[in-house]
Amino acid sequence: MENLLSDSVIGMVFDFTFYYPLFMAYLWMCGGLYYYFHYERHDPPFDRPAALPVYPPVSILVPCHNEEESIQDTVAALRAIDYPEYEILLIDDGCTDKTPGMLDRMAKEDPRIRVIHQARNQGKAVGLNTAAVLARHDYFLCIDGDSIVDPHCLKWMMRHLIDSPRVGAVTGNPRIRTRSSLLGRIQVGEFSSIIGLIKRAQRTYGKVFTVSGVMVCFRRSALHDVGYWNPDALTEDIDISWRLQLRHWDVRFEPNALCWILMPETLRGLWRQRLRWAMGGTQVLFSQDALFGKWRHRRMLPVYLEYFISVLWAYAMVAIFVLWALGHFVTLSPDLYVQTLLPGWNGMVIGTTCLLQFAVSMFLDSRYEKGVGRYYYWMIWYPLAYWTLNVFTTLVAIPRVAIRGKKRATWVSPDRGIHP
Repeated sequence: MENLLSDSVIGMVFDFTFYYPLFMAYLWMCGGLYYYFHYERHDPPFDRPAALPVYPPVSILVPCHNEEESIQDTVAALRAIDYPEYEILLIDDGCTDKTPGMLDRMAKEDPRIRVIHQARNQGKAVGLNTAAVLARHDYFLCIDGDSIVDPHCLKWMMRHLIDSPRVGAVTGNPRIRTRSSLLGRIQVGEFSSIIGLIKRAQRTYGKVFTVSGVMVCFRRSALHDVGYWNPDALTEDIDISWRLQLRHWDVRFEPNALCWILMPETLRGLWRQRLRWAMGGTQVLFSQDALFGKWRHRRMLPVYLEYFISVLWAYAMVAIFVLWALGHFVTLSPDLYVQTLLPGWNGMVIGTTCLLQFAVSMFLDSRYEKGVGRYYYWMIWYPLAYWTLNVFTTLVAIPRVAIRGKKRATWVSPDRGIHP
């Protein structure tokens, strides 16, 4: 009986590591295609948005920390937005480079720009909270200090906030600017397949796990209802997404609202970024267990379980790695012995499914970026490189969050790749 139980448990672990990514890939593809045919394909071209019935003024909040290399391009794109009335609040969050002086000079050039100087680095959430208090308008477009927005983004995002008073936030569609290395090219496909496709699918079955903090539009009353941004959150975008939706505010994805962002192109920079993302997701796991047993929060359960099971999958993969390594040094029973990590027929199935997922996602995003399909070739490396990275960042994130406790989240300048 003991041997049968052992065989059953180990067999279930192996089956789980194989079938889980397979199942999720087809779930995301089906959900993404449904979203496209039900909503997206009826939209006009992204560079010709339909006229809005009204144009409420918007405050654009831009938290900055040592952005001297990118802030001029960011502000130039903001000044070119095709929208009747908006202001730009540039937040100097304790910058130690030339950013403060650059912000002041830009404010003198354009009366729509105001600068908020903070004496020390207090984190993105504190910067946004400070700007929200000083903002003149009731809608906030929040972007990072190194992103370049499309001129039509506000019209696309504001249509949701105008159409429904229950929409609290609208997240945009980030596109990758850094493409000079293998890591950069793989991320082009990742943001289509893993970011864009998943958000489409999650919107199909109700709720999204997170907005993209690099560009998201908020309703002030929704933020006020949830107490604005949490200074203790490692990823303020995940935290605010959950608190809004738990208060029954709707969070939507707008694929036509484009912004161009910089991403890490070194392994060290990528590790730091993904570890922070994993720690932010882990904070949700630790803080939202009260979902269970509350009927009014039932629509959040699918996205919670999706992330929770992905964490289990990461630890199952680590268990397989450990068993494979132990098999080289100690004698294991046959049911625990892992002969090789090289993919067999099951690896071919997962690899083919992964490429199909990228093909579907690139088809969906081809209306926003011509020639995106030329990066399809590089996607064959994604499962090997990024799944391994995600496994180990998840492994590290859980104990680090558990040890960290409540602590103010400040920031350091990230790796922003090689600028195009």
